[in-house]
Amino acid sequence: MPIGYQDPLSDPDAQIGMLPLDTLLNPLRGAPPPELPLTDAPLVRVMAQVRFPLIASIEKQEFIGAFQEGIRQDYPVLRPQQSRVMSLGSEGVLDTRKFSAWRFADVENDWRLTLAPDFLTLETTAYESRDAFLQRWEKALLALDLHVSPGVVDRIGVRYIDQVVVEQPTQLASLVRPEVAGALATPLVRDARHAITESLLELPEEKGRVMARWGLVPAGQTVDPATMDSIEEASWLLDLDAFRVQSLAMDVAEIVRQTRAFAERIYSIFRWAVSDEFLRKYGGRP
Repeated sequence: MPIGYQDPLSDPDAQIGMLPLDTLLNPLRGAPPPELPLTDAPLVRVMAQVRFPLIASIEKQEFIGAFQEGIRQDYPVLRPQQSRVMSLGSEGVLDTRKFSAWRFADVENDWRLTLAPDFLTLETTAYESRDAFLQRWEKALLALDLHVSPGVVDRIGVRYIDQVVVEQPTQLASLVRPEVAGALATPLVRDARHAITESLLELPEEKGRVMARWGLVPAGQTVDPATMDSIEEASWLLDLDAFRVQSLAMDVAEIVRQTRAFAERIYSIFRWAVSDEFLRKYGGRP
């Protein structure tokens, strides 16, 4: 019997993990399950991004003022950033380009909006719900469309990162599916120090893909320094990045719709991957 399913007649508490049959069989297809709030969710970061053809004037200080005024009520703190991007080829690094980005944040630095010459990213460490996140995303996109007018977007993506502190390595077998736990559900877990699985999966209904990473991260290390801080304890990571690479006309409503569809698909994969014990541990209730 698939993990996450129990007979509710024999165990009323089991209703917490009941999922539609199609999600149990294949979370990449079918309707997503309803959101189950977790009062102590291990969700450490959520990000949405659109990429567009290069707009060089974004780097100029005199250009950014109108965009700032459009979002300043929610993101009053502006801090310019300097970054480098490398172009890679078969013979190694072909070119290195320096560019300026503008990072806007709220006072607590829980929400950040980054505008660069070829992308806009919204990220938060204080995620509450899908609807609340998408409302902020829509406002940011409206400001982008009005004040920057990229005209075309080349990529739409959303990413959810969960990080679970591993108190006892053997507990992982009870928190996630055997297919996800892999070797960590065997006696090998006692000697495992680093074990990351990475899969690129098609999302046929969303016409996109998802990069799925999960596994054990050693104490004091991170698999992605740009988006995840290292922590003192060993941790188990679930990193789901859904995206679509296709040039489309800039359409805020369509970008929000696509982002929602990706977020719902990521949630299907999350609910498929974790057990009822995981949901209870982090505050889920029937």
